[in-house]
Amino acid sequence: MRYRGATVATVLLPAERSRLEAAGQGDFVALHGESIEDATVAVRRGRAEAMFFSVHRCTDADLPRVARFVREFPNVPAVALISRADTMATDRVLRLGASGVRTVVDLSASGGWQRLRELLREPASPAVATIMAALDADLRGAPPDCRLFFELVIRRAPDTSTVLDLAHAMRVVPSTLMARFYRAGLPSPKAYLQHARLLHAAWLFKSEGFSIADVTHRLDYSSPQSFSRHLHAMLGLTAGEFRRRLPFPRALSRYQQTFVTPYRDRLLAFHPLGTMPGDHGQTAA
Repeated sequence: MRYRGATVATVLLPAERSRLEAAGQGDFVALHGESIEDATVAVRRGRAEAMFFSVHRCTDADLPRVARFVREFPNVPAVALISRADTMATDRVLRLGASGVRTVVDLSASGGWQRLRELLREPASPAVATIMAALDADLRGAPPDCRLFFELVIRRAPDTSTVLDLAHAMRVVPSTLMARFYRAGLPSPKAYLQHARLLHAAWLFKSEGFSIADVTHRLDYSSPQSFSRHLHAMLGLTAGEFRRRLPFPRALSRYQQTFVTPYRDRLLAFHPLGTMPGDHGQTAA
């Protein structure tokens, strides 16, 4: 799970809210809601990457809503918190487990807050970790700056749509970056970035709860129509066809087989951030 610099939707008791914020020590932002529905809306709209909720605020009526959240957003962590002795807590945790909740943190027990801090600070999102694990064999032995390029592209793809923004993040002049890829006989940085964005779209579509409009919003496209035009231009598919025909495992395999594996020999000698023969461009200040 990834929470560093991330946003968490919460449904907590007032005392739990202040203690949660103190535990995060500025590593995340908490969006406090009054109901499971509030937290679900925050996730659906791309404002939160996880949901933390209090067992003590979870009623019988909330259990179907929690079960629906877990079912529709299987890649968004739902974490139940216990903060005090409560005769109903044990039964409620068992029923939450039956609803699909797999992570429970008892804050009243020794080490509870430390466990919560560890959850809040784990470094990589599931999508990024899964994609980079798939690319690892092809990138093994590549120069560090080559691997860094892929890590930046995959990590920043959801909110980075242009090579200009990508080059700025890499502190490289855009024209220099593009020229290095051209001279190395590699696909353009734009191709790597745009298709990485589609990987994240495929990842989001794994969750039934995300509509096409939700995915459009989370990936910073201006409208569902803009997202559909982008998909049609790149793949000849509508958004609905993309969701049906390119589930995440297939989209990931396509990315690897199109943009990474065929170029492995070149990537093993590629330095996108360093000076190459005939390269007179400068790293951005």
